[in-house]
Amino acid sequence: MRIPRPRLRATVATAGATALACAALVATPLSGAASAGPTAGRQVKPVPAVAGHQLVRAVGSPLSTEQCQAKWKIACYGPLQYRQAYHLDPLYKAGITGKGRTIVIVDSFGSPTIQHDLDVYSKQFGIPSSKVQVVKWGNVPAWDPKNADMTGWAGESTLDVEMAHAMAPDAKIVLVETAVAETEGVTGFPEMMSAEKSLIDRGIGDVITQSFGATENTFPGFDKGDFSSLKNLRYAFKAAAAHDVTVLASSGDGGATDSTADGSGYYKERVNSWPSSDPLVTSIGGTQLHLDDKGNRLSPESVYNDNGAGGGGQSHVFERPAFQNGVRGIVGNRRGTPDISMAAAVNGGAWVYSSYDPTAVGWDVSGGTSEAAPLFSGIVALADQAAGRRIGNLNEALYSLYKDEGYKPSSGLVDVNDGTNNSYAGVTGYTAVNGYDMATGLGTIDAARFVPALAREGRHY
Repeated sequence: MRIPRPRLRATVATAGATALACAALVATPLSGAASAGPTAGRQVKPVPAVAGHQLVRAVGSPLSTEQCQAKWKIACYGPLQYRQAYHLDPLYKAGITGKGRTIVIVDSFGSPTIQHDLDVYSKQFGIPSSKVQVVKWGNVPAWDPKNADMTGWAGESTLDVEMAHAMAPDAKIVLVETAVAETEGVTGFPEMMSAEKSLIDRGIGDVITQSFGATENTFPGFDKGDFSSLKNLRYAFKAAAAHDVTVLASSGDGGATDSTADGSGYYKERVNSWPSSDPLVTSIGGTQLHLDDKGNRLSPESVYNDNGAGGGGQSHVFERPAFQNGVRGIVGNRRGTPDISMAAAVNGGAWVYSSYDPTAVGWDVSGGTSEAAPLFSGIVALADQAAGRRIGNLNEALYSLYKDEGYKPSSGLVDVNDGTNNSYAGVTGYTAVNGYDMATGLGTIDAARFVPALAREGRHY
């Protein structure tokens, strides 16, 4: 079994914390995987290839940002702060809440407590909850809270559902639970892709968000220049394009590199991950927000590079798609990622409630690009509602908006030009500069302006 991108768990000594708690904030790997730092002297085991990190475990109730900074030296944010930071309230006041739109979330195994946890999350922050439709794809094994793979994916499922709901509170959410854990290479993808295609063919879902990925280099045949094992899995994305369904994927948390197939750690070179690297997918990178307790910005967003780093770089499988011709000077002749970014930093992570693990019921602070992708799925649901139809593949519209309007207020695009996504393996990443770059793509968004702009631009495609 191949080693996937690690997902980290850190614990702190708090009332109600588990026996794993320690006196200081220390990153410890989930499921025994190597941490995001150097792997020397650590035992590396397969874990879910989710693009996220969990920090601060089993707190009785969410703390304020000021309290988090005093207690753990990190910032922590709730959905109301995100709504302020991304300027969402004007949309809600205009009735743009995601109503009538459906977000599809795909995760191995899912979570047995997902509806209860979303209800608690929503009540805590005064947000109306919504019904989560669970679709089991294949012979999903019975829930085992002692199975680290299952609890890892349950954490991912919870983060995905709560972040999507935070942005689009009236959108319907479909959580697809598959029976095989996605790791590296092909493993787990056939079940995920067949599930996605089935829903697309049945007209279910306007936007699909995927918080997982496998390093392109780990697919069979890659070292021989044979990419068929990867490309044969693209059928769901082709179906999505044909049915105007938007597909998103987290760009990863390994910076400019990613996990090796043999579990030894990270590649010592720039690599990329799929499905984020697929031209039929919009790649969602990560930023770090700097907010006060009310969600007001203390400074502009910077690149996510703490306890993880936003994935980005050139694909070794896909050539530059036409929609990136305008940034050919940066991506060269290859597909470049990410396309756009949202909050992902652990120092500035999101409060998430879960109860799937009976030994750790409560509130966690989580981050990673598996936070960013579902956040952006909510934005897409809002844009679909504003457009009155599915926008579908966003990439033509995104890059056309950038070309025609750049960072004028009318575009809703917000440049990110601070930080790098240098990775843990000593691989030099990419620097955020003015305009498009492979640290945060086109940057981030001002939703009140971006949603109508995307709805307007999307009508051309």
